Amino acid sequence: MKIIKEIVGRICAAWAALVFVVTLLIVLIPFLIFSYPFSDPKKTRRFAAISRIWMGIYLPLIGCPLKVRGRNHFVPGETYIVVSNHNSFMDVPISYPAIPGGNKTIAKIEMAKIPIFGMIYSTGSVLVDRKSEASRKESYMKMRKVLDMGLHMCLYPEGTRNLTDQPLKSFHDGAFRLALDSGKAIIPSLIFNTRKVLPASKPFFLLPHKMEMHFLPPVVVQQGDTTQTLKERVYQIMYDHYTNNAK
Repeated sequence: MKIIKEIVGRICAAWAALVFVVTLLIVLIPFLIFSYPFSDPKKTRRFAAISRIWMGIYLPLIGCPLKVRGRNHFVPGETYIVVSNHNSFMDVPISYPAIPGGNKTIAKIEMAKIPIFGMIYSTGSVLVDRKSEASRKESYMKMRKVLDMGLHMCLYPEGTRNLTDQPLKSFHDGAFRLALDSGKAIIPSLIFNTRKVLPASKPFFLLPHKMEMHFLPPVVVQQGDTTQTLKERVYQIMYDHYTNNAK
């Protein structure tokens, strides 16, 4: 059974890669016509709309349909900082189109160097070189500008993928400092089952599985909040929801 699972996982990974490339080339056409020529925030909003259609087709084709709960917590006209857990490379392509409205995600600059994909990837991202202190500082200012433009900002406060056996890793300060500086509310979100789809321990391996993303009620910055108190409050909310809903 183990050998069969390994073979199936490799075949599914090859299928997913093929479908991704084909759909990417198809998506490139409306992207170049309806999104790329424009400036932000219109450029990002149009790209987010295209991405929802793209992932709405791609994910079912590879056997990984996504169910989203809690979009009603996004009040029209309001801008939020969305924070999410991070278990897999699958998290970004599902969280970006799942967030209602235009948004950008903090992302590694290395991915932007990939031909064609990098151009699309950069549109929905605030790029950061984690090895550069100057780049990290610049990315923080860019995130402030994203919020000022009326776009949501999505961050993964664990920093990197959670490879432990714990529901969440400890959080970094960035998202919570951004909330304090901007006054924007935080929407906690939890992603389920992406680790089963793309296990970190198995390169070029994918198993079809249903995925879910849950958006929780906004956490508003309160008078007297510090980065630490806000971070602890959001962490506990996300920890409790994950442990109560993981399957």
